[in-house]
Order: sequence, then C-alpha cells, then structure tokens
Amino acid sequence: MKMKLAGLLLGTSLVLAACGGGNEANDNNKNNGGGATSSAAEQIFQQSCASCHGQNLEGKVGPNLQKVGSKYSKDEIKQIIEKGRGGMPAGVIKGADVDKVAEWLASKK
Repeated sequence: MKMKLAGLLLGTSLVLAACGGGNEANDNNKNNGGGATSSAAEQIFQQSCASCHGQNLEGKVGPNLQKVGSKYSKDEIKQIIEKGRGGMPAGVIKGADVDKVAEWLASKK
C-alpha cells in the first residue's frame, strides 16, 4: 500500500513539474524577431498578467489585449499598468519591467 502511494505521489510530482515549464522554442517563435526585450516582456506578461488577460492576450477576467497597441500608445499603456484601471490593480508590474511590457503591448496592432 505504501509503495502504491509513493508511486502515485512521484507520478503526480513528475506531471506537475512538466506542466510548469515553458517551451522556449515556442516562446522564441512568438517574438517574431523582437529580440531579447520582447522575450523578456513576454515572460513578465506571462508571470504577472496572463492569469487575467490570457496566455495569448485573448482576455479572460481582464480585456483582450491582442490589438491594444492600435488603441493605446506605449505611454498610455504604461500609465494603465502603473495606476491601474477598472478592476486592474495599480502596480502589478514595477520598475523597468513596466517599460518593457508597455512597449511590447504597444506593438500589438
């Protein structure tokens, strides 16, 4: 019985560990030549924003951001990130990361 339980726990741990890792090949393909800044911005977005705005910017609790750059400038996006808007709290991202993500999102048109 203990062996079965240990096997179940080990198997579950392996599955969960595999789910947590990103696929760098796919991440790099999403950049479309955007370089390290785009990759860094996308990683920050995935860690801090994707739970509300979706892994592919499709929107969930927060709005769809797939074409946010055609609606807002980099500076406007930066201000929304820093000050919040509607149900989005202020300061979800801080420091230089705000500029990276704002620039990356502004390119989404």
